[in-house]
Amino acid sequence: MVEFAGFELPVQYKSIIAESLAVRNGAGMFDVSHMARLTFKGQGVLEYLEEITVNDVASLIDDHGQYSMLPNPEGGVVDDIIVYKITDDTYKMVVNAANHAKDVAHMQSLLPNGIEMTDQTGETAMIAVQGPKAAEIVYTLTQQREDLENLPFFGTATVEIAGVSTFAARSGYTGEDGFELICSASEASSLWNALREAGVEPCGLGSRDTLRVEAGLPLYGHELNDELSPISAGLGWVISKTKPFIGSEHINSARENGTEQKLQGVRMTGRRFPTPGMKVSVDGQEVGEVTSGVYSPLLECGIAFAFINSDIKLNTACTVDIRGSQEPATIVSKRFFKRS
Repeated sequence: MVEFAGFELPVQYKSIIAESLAVRNGAGMFDVSHMARLTFKGQGVLEYLEEITVNDVASLIDDHGQYSMLPNPEGGVVDDIIVYKITDDTYKMVVNAANHAKDVAHMQSLLPNGIEMTDQTGETAMIAVQGPKAAEIVYTLTQQREDLENLPFFGTATVEIAGVSTFAARSGYTGEDGFELICSASEASSLWNALREAGVEPCGLGSRDTLRVEAGLPLYGHELNDELSPISAGLGWVISKTKPFIGSEHINSARENGTEQKLQGVRMTGRRFPTPGMKVSVDGQEVGEVTSGVYSPLLECGIAFAFINSDIKLNTACTVDIRGSQEPATIVSKRFFKRS
């Protein structure tokens, strides 16, 4: 167990490799109650969210969500988030635990009269159930199977799962199918135990990091921060090309003119994996720096994300300086795994 953002969180239950493979081959679950959960209500809430987030909130229909970011005026990222539309005047948002206080202060400073922001993190819990068998297991625990079966990616429904009233979103952080389940904190243990008895493997922070790197998913503080343009992180697909928002002129300029570096994948030849800050070189010349690195049980080698000079092409041979040893690798797409 480790302390993180005021919570005690498990690094692992059995092993990082076993838990990673459980998610890739069956179903695993993560207690992600440390992620902050907010609700916004009131007239004009759409206009407010359109200004403070980069994605097109206006494109959402009821009971659907989207991945997005909170930009700052300089074109960096305050945080990456998920926004869910409930009704025309009610939206939910999930933000990163480490940025909880910062995000709330940032959004509170921009909040107009007539819109209420409430923080429900303390009174709720959140469990992510992920893997190719995850959805089917969840279906067995509800009498509202059809409500969940018909959900598209980022679709939401409020259902009873194992007798617990649950806000279920078809989303996750592993590249697999599954649900992120929000329920009352007082009933979280009951829901967790029911999922475990149904065959879902408990998983910790270690495998969560491995799985998200395999799936090509960024982590705030590593691939995103207040100074970096999200364009360099390869997240232009998330960002509206039509609406103005905070810092949009800087982000649009980065999109149009390009950035000096862009986020790429690095696949090691062997099992050693780099850690943040390690340097990447091509033909003896430094071309980038690692932001995240893990051993991939799926690929049986080390993999990493790195910001690489934009003129370096994919499939270029490189080396990574791992504690003084130039370890061979290849610059590849950062999407190491994609479920067909």
